[in-house]
Amino acid sequence: MEKIYDVIILGGGPAGYTAALYTARAGLSTLVVEKMSVGGQMTLTGDIDNYPGFPQGVDGFTLGSYMQSGAERFGAETQYDEVLSVELTEEIKKITTFGGDLYSKTVIIATGANPRELGIEKETELTGQGVHYCAHCDGRFYKDKIVAVVGGGNSAASDALYLSRLCKKVYIIHRRDTLRATKIYHEPLMKTENIEFLWDSKVEEFVTDGKLTGVKIANVKTNETKEIALDGVFISIGRKPATEFLKDIDLDQNGYIISDENCKTNIDGVFVAGDVRTKTLRQVVTAVSDGAVAADEIEKYLQK
Repeated sequence: MEKIYDVIILGGGPAGYTAALYTARAGLSTLVVEKMSVGGQMTLTGDIDNYPGFPQGVDGFTLGSYMQSGAERFGAETQYDEVLSVELTEEIKKITTFGGDLYSKTVIIATGANPRELGIEKETELTGQGVHYCAHCDGRFYKDKIVAVVGGGNSAASDALYLSRLCKKVYIIHRRDTLRATKIYHEPLMKTENIEFLWDSKVEEFVTDGKLTGVKIANVKTNETKEIALDGVFISIGRKPATEFLKDIDLDQNGYIISDENCKTNIDGVFVAGDVRTKTLRQVVTAVSDGAVAADEIEKYLQK
């Protein structure tokens, strides 16, 4: 007979391991399925300064390891595997992975959302070394330096305003001649003296000399190219929620899982936590909160 867990958690980031801590501590058999490495998006940043309890900051890998250890202390299991498909509508849920089939009474989807990349040469090797995807995570490393934000939506506008309070100068590189961001951002951006717009432009190349020293941009209308000297680049062109393997789950227009504040989905016994769900703020602290809420709801669900 296959083992049937009380809860299987898809994703080993802060949401997943917080949920695992709560469910395992409540005496529920708990399995976390993680595709790559513990910590999720936390591992893409250096020091995390905005998570309570670490006055000197903590690096993402260490914090993820702490969370895993805390959950496993109470009996949570971890399986490093990739989920291929799911069948969630029955009372017993089926998770198919490369390693085989898993079964559970409940499921928490905590697969997160990955930043969209520019897809140009050297981007991967420079990630965390001059190329970043989270201004609030890594902006502090660029105090009084020159940076660029790539993008023109709400996230890019918010990132540029945040960085303008830290950095000497902020370029906004956008391939259109107007922002896609909502109007509320336009006036503050235009009035901020150390923000400069580079309209109708796209990044074609990262310029390096052992480290990032700038970018080469091209005008999409004239094809004219020029090089901009920079200390750092923040790419803010959207995120991709990790929901491509799901079926029967209600998603919003951007692919995020629709849920209420109780982290319930449209399927009984299936809950969602962290960056993969509809929400206004995607940070470690909000992911942790989601994990606790989802776990609490699972306890109530199983008691019924």
